[in-house]
Amino acid sequence: MTVAYVSHSDCGRHDTGWNHPEHVGRLRAIPRALRYDFDLFDTIEHREGRHATIDELALAHDRAYVERVKLLAESGGGRLDPDTPVSEGSWDAAMAGAGCVLDAIDWAFDGSVTRSFCAVRPPGHHALRASGMGFCLFGNIGVGAHYARTRHGASRVLIVDWDVHHGNGTQELVQNDAGIRFVSMHQAPWYPGSGAADDRGPHDNVWNVPMAAALPASAYVDALTAAIDAATVDWTPDLVLLSAGFDSLAGDPLGGFTLELEHIDQLTRLLVSRATLWCGGRMVSALEGGYDPVRLGDACVTHLRALR
Repeated sequence: MTVAYVSHSDCGRHDTGWNHPEHVGRLRAIPRALRYDFDLFDTIEHREGRHATIDELALAHDRAYVERVKLLAESGGGRLDPDTPVSEGSWDAAMAGAGCVLDAIDWAFDGSVTRSFCAVRPPGHHALRASGMGFCLFGNIGVGAHYARTRHGASRVLIVDWDVHHGNGTQELVQNDAGIRFVSMHQAPWYPGSGAADDRGPHDNVWNVPMAAALPASAYVDALTAAIDAATVDWTPDLVLLSAGFDSLAGDPLGGFTLELEHIDQLTRLLVSRATLWCGGRMVSALEGGYDPVRLGDACVTHLRALR
């Protein structure tokens, strides 16, 4: 069994400016933290992913929207919404971010790498089918789920999202496919204002778990565990995808959850054990939020340790 840390240098080319919460310093903090854990650094694979293609993004996104983002970047940049800038390098960054996830899915199915963590940006779980929002251009995990279904013939794909914000984009991208199930635990009320518990999607394949801020950490762990268990009753996934948003950690400037590193370890090990039981351990996680770079680096190291 092999675990990989997957990234691409182009992910650093998405220039939001240092005053934006989703700045390049987030990404740089991860390998910096990883280098301090010598045992972990030496016992995982370090792989550079590829760029996704427009056809691959169009598995989940409107092709005209994809082309619009490309043209916006080529023209020097602009904004998709007030929170979501596009720079000249954003197209390459976004294509690399999605491509890392798709490569990791390929490796999971060919058996060369069982589990991967993709340290990528821009994040993806707010990106809608035909528009970007909330710092996100394309839905890396949503695209990945459709890719696993079409490229690898996966009958069932489970997506878990523990970012403090509801993965509204991922839900929109996957809810019409009954072969994909989506579990999102998120703070409510909070941005983007969606993700009510009674929003189950058109095929009852969505489990939204809205949670108040400042609860005991065990309440979040228990609620997410219960939702994962509910989503997999008599339903065994061929692949587990994780939107790993570390803004669910206590003290994050854009969230109010109370998770600590020990809970990231606990939840990761839970998913690893479930994936081992369900699908030979196949699991791919991708970075979403997390806006304290030091805490983010530590969380990613904790997550990678638990993936081993």
